[in-house]
Amino acid sequence: MSTRLARVRWNLTRSPKRELWFSWYVMVVFYNLYGLLFVIVTRVQPPPSPGWGTPTVVAWFTDHQLGLLAGFGAVFLVAGMCGPMNALLAYSMRRMSVSPVFAYSYMIMYALAAVPGMLVMAIAMTVGALRPDRDPEVVMWLYDFAFLSFSGTMGVFLIGSLVWMVAILLDRNGVFPKWFGYLNLCNALTEVVVAPAWMFQRGALAWHGAIAWWINVFVFAFYTCVFIVLLRGMIEREDFGTGPLPDPGPEGAVGHRDPVEAAR
Repeated sequence: MSTRLARVRWNLTRSPKRELWFSWYVMVVFYNLYGLLFVIVTRVQPPPSPGWGTPTVVAWFTDHQLGLLAGFGAVFLVAGMCGPMNALLAYSMRRMSVSPVFAYSYMIMYALAAVPGMLVMAIAMTVGALRPDRDPEVVMWLYDFAFLSFSGTMGVFLIGSLVWMVAILLDRNGVFPKWFGYLNLCNALTEVVVAPAWMFQRGALAWHGAIAWWINVFVFAFYTCVFIVLLRGMIEREDFGTGPLPDPGPEGAVGHRDPVEAAR
């Protein structure tokens, strides 16, 4: 444990890659907090049914009031962590042999993705929970608006996954393995099957259904774990050059070039 902590401290303070490591550690912390806040504290995931009537929805807000206010208050605090994360993802594409357009377009899309990805739901849920005596019809509207904004606005993630996929498949620097490009396609397809959530209140295609939520979340969780591991490998292999990344040596060791020499 002490060796691991010493490595983390060195990565963040003395390593020439400390900015990359900082962004990577922020990413790991963010996704752990994201799961904790959305699943345990606010309990909005797995999502409740879109088929509930107004009295049930009002009762749900009352029962979850403290968790919604505290949990989404924390979400507003950690939302800024998306910045370093998006920067690291964009850096991975800038390190590829492809056009910088891929990195810039991806960074812009995922900067905007925080809005439907968590902030709109956070605002709608806290507004609904703040005043339990609000008009029940307004509470019902906030309930639908929050979950549809979260589950039904996946187009930005769809395009983002496709941009990353194309960049990986075109890349000649070996930043990521080609199979990860196809995994991006799998993730993109799960965003397509969420679209019917706008039309169905029950069944597999509703926002809490087997297809629109359970399969989608399983694929996204696996995809997220994979790209976190691959980004760590990219940082370890980074030599600050413009050509192909060096292959990892025995036991994951990588031969590092001097940054000045690499820049030449």
